[in-house]
Amino acid sequence: MLSNSQVKHINALKIKKYREEYREFIAEGNTLVTDLVNSPYEIAGVYALSAWITSSLDLIRNNKLTVFETEPGDMERITSLSSPSPVLAIVKIPPDAGEIPENAGLTAIESVIPGIFNDLSLMLEGISDPGNLGTLLRIADWFGIRHVICSDNCVELFNPKVVQSSMGSVARVKVLYTGLPELLEKLKGSLPVYGTFLEGDPVYGRKLSSKGIILIGSEAHGISEELSGFITDRLFIPSFGSPVNGKAESLNAAVAAAVIIYEFRRRINVQQ
Repeated sequence: MLSNSQVKHINALKIKKYREEYREFIAEGNTLVTDLVNSPYEIAGVYALSAWITSSLDLIRNNKLTVFETEPGDMERITSLSSPSPVLAIVKIPPDAGEIPENAGLTAIESVIPGIFNDLSLMLEGISDPGNLGTLLRIADWFGIRHVICSDNCVELFNPKVVQSSMGSVARVKVLYTGLPELLEKLKGSLPVYGTFLEGDPVYGRKLSSKGIILIGSEAHGISEELSGFITDRLFIPSFGSPVNGKAESLNAAVAAAVIIYEFRRRINVQQ
């Protein structure tokens, strides 16, 4: 049985203020917890049902996990999910997580974002929905994009809904937060910057590079005027909706990202 202090601490981590204070976040579910255990993240503690502990003895021993056997009733008290999972982990936030130094030059930027000048990176502006950010991390992970650069006003990475909706991709994709205008100013001329616009050129007819930045704007407003000036290639995803029956006005940010990134990766694969 968990103590009241344990329950209180875990529930506090559902609030951003306390995640920042304790430098910890929570993750639930067998796949997500296993992915995080096998990642560079440090696990502070695992709370699990006896059946999960029995089936995960090798994982526990090999990673020297501190595990607290937890009753089903206590899992209900600490879960963030509608139905409790058999395992919940408290994960430590790395001291340098998610930040690019303000005075970083190109060499310093490359040290924080290895390979930025040789591959594709995903840049996000003003993504406010936790589920969308988690899905965008899954998309980046699926298409082999290792770095996601977020504006300062994007939803926080360690929000429980972001972590859960990433389905483990949070363990494999590095996410950084910074002022995008300042970063793009430093990168100007070094990389192409692709953005999606309703008045852009159809993506299927454009020449695409194997390296650069793909910028996705907010769900409500798209790419801001401030950042649009940094775009070197304005792309458009053509609609195939019927002009008679009508069509959607726009695509969800995550859907747009998936379509664009797929076309980049498809094109590169065809060229090889």
